[in-house]
Amino acid sequence: MKPVGRGFVIWLMAVAVCTVQPALAKKQAAAKKPATAASDERLHVSGARALTYVKDVVAFGMRPPGSPGQAKQQAYLRSKLKADNLEEDKFKAKTPVGEVEMTNFIAKYPGTTNDIIVISSHYDTLPSVKNFVGANDGGSSTALLLELANQLREHKRTGPAVWLVWFDGEEAFKTWTADDSTYGSRHLAAKWQQDGTLKRIKAFILADMIGDADLNVDHDGNSTPWLSDLVYKAASNLSRKSYFYAKDAPVEDDHIPFAKAGVPVVDLIDFTYGYNNVFWHTPEDTPDKLSANSLQIVGDVILETVRLLSTGQETQSKK
Repeated sequence: MKPVGRGFVIWLMAVAVCTVQPALAKKQAAAKKPATAASDERLHVSGARALTYVKDVVAFGMRPPGSPGQAKQQAYLRSKLKADNLEEDKFKAKTPVGEVEMTNFIAKYPGTTNDIIVISSHYDTLPSVKNFVGANDGGSSTALLLELANQLREHKRTGPAVWLVWFDGEEAFKTWTADDSTYGSRHLAAKWQQDGTLKRIKAFILADMIGDADLNVDHDGNSTPWLSDLVYKAASNLSRKSYFYAKDAPVEDDHIPFAKAGVPVVDLIDFTYGYNNVFWHTPEDTPDKLSANSLQIVGDVILETVRLLSTGQETQSKK
């Protein structure tokens, strides 16, 4: 072996230092980088997976409060949300058919502030129409919230906590009135007003009938204007605004009890289901009328709205 000269050794050591230090710095920087998403990172749902969830819940049949189909669906929700901070809000509601036991499901995903963003849906189906399985009306938004849970579970975030709420008893037992409808949301709004939770809600986002293959989300006249505008900004950011607000229509839905309590609300609903709304509240509300693309569009816009709320960008919409 030929001995190496002293000068060569010094040069070799210098090269090693120059090579190792940047590599070490890079490794340390990577170690400091969080493995989960921050609030300014855009998340995306899987519309295909959400549509699979729709088909799962429709397979349980009719799902009005207290029915065997709803009991199966509740077990399904528990199984999908077992890894989350899940609360079951049980109560008894006085209805035209007597007292009915109901359950709201609430899955909570922590943030870094005391504020809350609520994303909600109803999961019951209309009891008065035989063979009504509610693929779009009840099923689509129930499934989309399950897919949103997948994203919230996998990505820690900064900003407000996000709570997903599945309301029971949105549909009327006899005829839609202020007293015969929205049982779950009326109960929870009153409960949260009493315990102080309402004061923490920064925004309440409701999804309903959002799976229609011919998607056209209405501009609801009962929603808070600045929050409606923020949803439109989110849709614009994702090049999806052509699917939103072509029609103005005031809608009575699960957001109304929260709006009456002073919470900023927005209802994302496509209230034209088939030509002249021919599929709404009929046995024809089946999964073949829905689209994974529609579920993905609405889900992504909701997540983008949450991102904007979490980064304080709603201030421009409020002006």
